[in-house]
Amino acid sequence: MAPAPMANMPSRMDVTRNKGLQGLRVLVALASFDFAQFPLLEEVLDSYQDVCVAGAKIDLYIHTVLPYTVGLIDLLNARLSCEGMTITIAVQSPAVRLNLVDRHRDLFYDKIDEYDLFIYSEDDIKVSPTTINAYIQETKSVEQLVGKSHAENYNVGIVRYEYNYPPDIIIDDKTRHATENVTRVYWEHLWKPLFGKSIDVAPQPEVKMRYVAMQNHHQGMFMATEDLLKAWKARKGCNFDKVRQRPASKNNPGQPTEGTQRVWMSSQMLHGKRHCNVQQLIPIKNFGQLTVWHMPNKNYRRVGKKGRIGGGTVDNEFGTGKENFSGPDASLPTEMELHLQMRKLYPMTASAKYNGILMIDEVDRSRRLGRTFGTKDNDYFQLLDERMNAYNAYVDRSGILGQTDFLNWRWVRDNS
Repeated sequence: MAPAPMANMPSRMDVTRNKGLQGLRVLVALASFDFAQFPLLEEVLDSYQDVCVAGAKIDLYIHTVLPYTVGLIDLLNARLSCEGMTITIAVQSPAVRLNLVDRHRDLFYDKIDEYDLFIYSEDDIKVSPTTINAYIQETKSVEQLVGKSHAENYNVGIVRYEYNYPPDIIIDDKTRHATENVTRVYWEHLWKPLFGKSIDVAPQPEVKMRYVAMQNHHQGMFMATEDLLKAWKARKGCNFDKVRQRPASKNNPGQPTEGTQRVWMSSQMLHGKRHCNVQQLIPIKNFGQLTVWHMPNKNYRRVGKKGRIGGGTVDNEFGTGKENFSGPDASLPTEMELHLQMRKLYPMTASAKYNGILMIDEVDRSRRLGRTFGTKDNDYFQLLDERMNAYNAYVDRSGILGQTDFLNWRWVRDNS
């Protein structure tokens, strides 16, 4: 059923008029297992620097299982230099596997009194200053509509989109016209009619003329204020501060019944009716401001395929992961190549104290890695020690690259 006309809606200017993000204290936690999506993570980090430039204070944690090389950290230090932004690379044991997505929860509640806004996200979602600003303003609007004592029953959500590029065409000078009809698509919400099968008007009378909710409320991320996190900790049946495993089949614990661990920690625990039962809200007026780009741009290709979203008769074909790619021409200068040459030709002057990206070792060495990482325990720990020692020496030099850093900059090792 289509939503009723919006009565007494404020103008767009009324919704967005505010003081911006000046002084907002934000804690961000990103789950980024290894370097498989590193090009996307780079864009994510750039977008949070934009948030810092817009006036917010950003402390960002990257939870990963692979230590970064000094060369890579130095490159990121040169690119990400907003005065109000800090980055911490928190290295975890590969044995955590899918539970890497849990790491943000203790971090958030340990620092609950230090920040105004908390953001958990996977490493492939681009969050802009507009996204954060819209969340803050809509959260204030919801509190005004329902009252502070009932605000914990709601949270402003987001919807992920991708671009529907033709999946069987390589875009070059002669095929670029193939993108003229490309647009953003909401691949997770495709059942039609959209209103009634994919989207519902918020059922609560106080908000139903202004907000909708997605029937599939998976977001891959969430945002929450300090007050909301505290309320959800005390909320009956919620215990949002407690990390726990996703619901599973009673007779087959390995089979999730409400999504994977990442779905559980980002969305289902919060919005599931049998759990925290917090109503997702997305504003009708400014819907597009709460949409975010899922940068892998691959999931829309699944739609309509056999056994995937929407069903169909065409098989969903996957690669084997062992394909050999010729890649682009080797003469293309890379960012790292240019960065290292500049550092050699124009050496940096050491400052009194290192003031760049932190990398901390949180690996539990008592846990066996098993087959979780495709390498032997000793090989992994040797890599970890080498990179942590190189990083600590880099910090001792106040962020100046050493001779070995120019040689050992590659963050992905060739295991062939």
